[in-house]
Amino acid sequence: MNVTLDFVESSLDDIKAALDGGTLTVYSVARPTTADKPVDRSGVLATFTFGSPAFGAAKDGLEQPNFVAASVPGSTVGTPGFARARKADGTTVADFSAGPGEREIKFTEVSCSPGAPVTVATFKIIADGGWPERPEYYDTRPRPGYPMPKTL
Repeated sequence: MNVTLDFVESSLDDIKAALDGGTLTVYSVARPTTADKPVDRSGVLATFTFGSPAFGAAKDGLEQPNFVAASVPGSTVGTPGFARARKADGTTVADFSAGPGEREIKFTEVSCSPGAPVTVATFKIIADGGWPERPEYYDTRPRPGYPMPKTL
């Protein structure tokens, strides 16, 4: 989890409570370096609406999100890269890693397609700074004529 500056001093319970009635928007790759930056060059794959309360009691180390609908229709084609959680008023709270592999949010399918159901399979919050991506991949923007980040 990567929280905005407004929520840096908040406890996990306070952050979860702030999401009551909020949204979880799933984006394709190229997440911003921080949750305070706007999302650009990433397509919206799906948007979930949290119920109130937004989370039930954690079970076996996994969060239990309370979404208004368990599945939502995909809005475009892509592979999830991260998800941004916002309060009901639209204020950004945090970014979560999403997709296949060691991610906080995993889905029942590897990719999204327009109209196909998108369902969260597991939701595990990783402490701030515990992102599985390598730092040089943050804010990457594949563009013609520009090299991709170097690997080891």
